[in-house]
Amino acid sequence: MLTMMSDPAILKRLGERQKQMRIRMEMTQSELAEQAGVSLLTVANFEKGKSITVANLVKIMRVLGQLENLEEIFPEPRISPLQLREMQAAYKKRQPERVRKSKKTRAL
Repeated sequence: MLTMMSDPAILKRLGERQKQMRIRMEMTQSELAEQAGVSLLTVANFEKGKSITVANLVKIMRVLGQLENLEEIFPEPRISPLQLREMQAAYKKRQPERVRKSKKTRAL
């Protein structure tokens, strides 16, 4: 589980997974670097578990076809049942309970 791992251990695991994916795609480090528009050193460092910028990570993930997985990092916040109930109550308060017409409108 990632919560039990140190930051360097997490980076190492991510780099290993990226390397496995690259190899499965039969791509060299230099091919990945060229297609992603990053340096060969960036790809090599990431595979060794060293830190890279988020921008470079996005470029690499795009080439590997994994960009959609970024959505899982910061998913859309869910509304708790209590928040939903409060929102519904606030909506009901804004809704008129009845409609009254003025005397001028009734005369027409």
